[in-house]
Amino acid sequence: MTDFLIYLIEGALIGQVYALIAMGFVVIYRASKVFNFAQGELVVLGGYLVWWMVLGSGLPAWVGIPLAFALAALTGIVIERIFFSRLVGESLFSMVMVTVGLLVLLRGVFLVIWGAHVRPFPMIVPMRPLILGELFISRSLLIGGAVTVVAAVGLSWFFNRTTAGLRMTAVAEDHQIAMSLGISVKRSVAFAWMLGAVLSTVGAIVFLNGKSLSFLASDIGFAALPVAMLAGLESIGGLILAGLVVGIAQGMAAAYLDPLLGGGVSTVLPFVVMILILFFRPNGLFGWKLIERV
Repeated sequence: MTDFLIYLIEGALIGQVYALIAMGFVVIYRASKVFNFAQGELVVLGGYLVWWMVLGSGLPAWVGIPLAFALAALTGIVIERIFFSRLVGESLFSMVMVTVGLLVLLRGVFLVIWGAHVRPFPMIVPMRPLILGELFISRSLLIGGAVTVVAAVGLSWFFNRTTAGLRMTAVAEDHQIAMSLGISVKRSVAFAWMLGAVLSTVGAIVFLNGKSLSFLASDIGFAALPVAMLAGLESIGGLILAGLVVGIAQGMAAAYLDPLLGGGVSTVLPFVVMILILFFRPNGLFGWKLIERV
């Protein structure tokens, strides 16, 4: 029973890490209706910036981490200005394909600047586990889960209660209509990419804490994809529940099905769950239902 509880809790907390990373998908999608295939690369970029400021430059963490966030925000704005500002009003397919090219470009930039070798990531969050009786809970995952909930509440309030958030939602619906209403599409999309880059840096700190960093860590973006899809790509609060579903399913599969079937089930199962749910609910668990007049 103790082992079951450990697998359950750890799976739920890992699912919240996925939800935190998936917020980058949702924020950019809600502001531009663009699915960012380079989300995993943004996480790695944030990881390299944190490593560069803290270990590479030798700055104390309380100085290096805010600088890394500032650089991540600046990078998000630069990405939008170079690749997406000229695509306002163009087809969504064009913008999505640009994110695919951005994925390849960022990987090349990582290799040129930092190389392919593995680097130790700084230990920002304590690794010592939290002991509750016979239960051993990862302190870093627990803090990461709390950060995910706080971020989800804050972003939900921002998009639903503030003028800037509502403008970003209007931009996602239709660029031309938003511009006719006097809304700056370029400014809204730039802010979304800036916010997405900052969230990716937070996700990098939680995910890579005390681990190794290389460009291959970008696979976490695809691991978080089922969470984003199950939430519906519009619901930030829904990411919490979707993260629980995916994380627990993956944790239980790793504990009980992988040893039985020779491994690999835990990697595939989240995508199977995603496909099954999307088959019955194409907009995800909490996705918006569009009503069109014919």
